[in-house]
Amino acid sequence: MTTTQAIPKLLSFNDYISDYPDDGKQYELIEGKLVEMMRPIGKHEEIGGFIAFELGLEIRRLQLPYLIPNTAAIKANRPNTGYVPDIIVLDRENLVNDPYWEKASSISLGESAKLVIEIVSSNWRDDYLKKFDDYEALGIAEYWIIDYLARGSARYIGMPKEPTISIYQLVDGEYQANLFKGEQQIICSIFPELVLTANQIFQAG
Repeated sequence: MTTTQAIPKLLSFNDYISDYPDDGKQYELIEGKLVEMMRPIGKHEEIGGFIAFELGLEIRRLQLPYLIPNTAAIKANRPNTGYVPDIIVLDRENLVNDPYWEKASSISLGESAKLVIEIVSSNWRDDYLKKFDDYEALGIAEYWIIDYLARGSARYIGMPKEPTISIYQLVDGEYQANLFKGEQQIICSIFPELVLTANQIFQAG
């Protein structure tokens, strides 16, 4: 006698936002499966808080129509996939066009996000490969990867490997990279007057 095992149902993005587990943990949706996000370590949180604060000051100073939510998911073009970036700067003026914002604090249109930032943890390949491809395909204007532990391969951060901020700016539908290290001042197209070096970000101040 043979038995058949039921194939687990793959979740859609709508399933993900409507039936999100109420267990105090954070999840991303990766190809139809819930994947628990690793609890960030202290330095990760320090850097994230510092960047969000600095960008918030720029938004307020320049009176830009942007906001930085505590958490927001991004529906990828890849089937059944949604990410929760470490930091996302949203364009208030475009959120009215995004069908997921009001009902789920999520976005599906690249124009809704001005900037997405990922702070590298152990799963660095996701940031440099999958998320890179998906954010580019959505047309998100700027994407930062803050690799403060130099976990990425030399292909992405060069040799010798050292803490690196990779800033990708969308040009003719493709990301163009600029790498920043040490005392180099970062160049951000979304906040062109932002004055920060790579080391200031790595040291969270």
